[in-house]
Amino acid sequence: MTDLNASIAPDVRREIEHRLSAIEAEEGVHVLMAVESGSRAWGFPSPDSDYDIRFIYVRPRDWYLSLVPGRDVIERPIVDEIDLNGWDIRKAFGLLLKSNAVVSEWIESPIRYRPDDAFVAKFAALADAMLDARALAHHYARLGRTAADRWLDGGGDVAVKKYFYALRPALAIRVLRLNPHQRPPMNLQALVALADLTAEAETAIAALVEAKARTNERSNGTRVPLLDALIADELSRAAELAERAPSSEWAKRADQLFVELVNQ
Repeated sequence: MTDLNASIAPDVRREIEHRLSAIEAEEGVHVLMAVESGSRAWGFPSPDSDYDIRFIYVRPRDWYLSLVPGRDVIERPIVDEIDLNGWDIRKAFGLLLKSNAVVSEWIESPIRYRPDDAFVAKFAALADAMLDARALAHHYARLGRTAADRWLDGGGDVAVKKYFYALRPALAIRVLRLNPHQRPPMNLQALVALADLTAEAETAIAALVEAKARTNERSNGTRVPLLDALIADELSRAAELAERAPSSEWAKRADQLFVELVNQ
């Protein structure tokens, strides 16, 4: 599979690194990981796609000891198509314990804007250990239905971007059904490789990716009945995944990792 890191121009990378370093200096934080979270990492960028950089950071130990919790996100205005948004590691742990698929996707992103801190491997191992396939599937079902509720059951053309916003969640559910013990990749091509699709479906998806690469974010495309049926079917099947038994073990492990990190 193509290395998507190479798709980010060197001058863009340098500017993103400059902005990340500025955030570290201004906010007094250490960035643990910085990844692409948008269509460039999903595998279906348009010529005018933004750079959606998401990062997880940690603050000095004493910041976490305050009686009044501080703000747990860092955001910067979009400038020159670069969108920077980060979460504090404590927030990331809390969302991971709720089986938040966004955190899982950031871990899986195929585009990294700087090398991961060694801690990220431990964070990813915890995400693997506490995988709740049913919770992830329901997240993707909600995401896909929200994206498709105004066009999937109707006629007429639809923005290619909207097609992908429903197709990617549908494929994630399919991959979870086929292998409920592995977190699904965020990248569309990686999902297709694991989804056991017909050759006709794979060809139709590849054609959509090619069309989006040639057009802007709002351009419409012709409906593909085969993919419409695939999306509708998979978005209705999240409940087929087995429920995970509740356990307090994961919160204990997360707490241990958090304390280990902030005491470094």
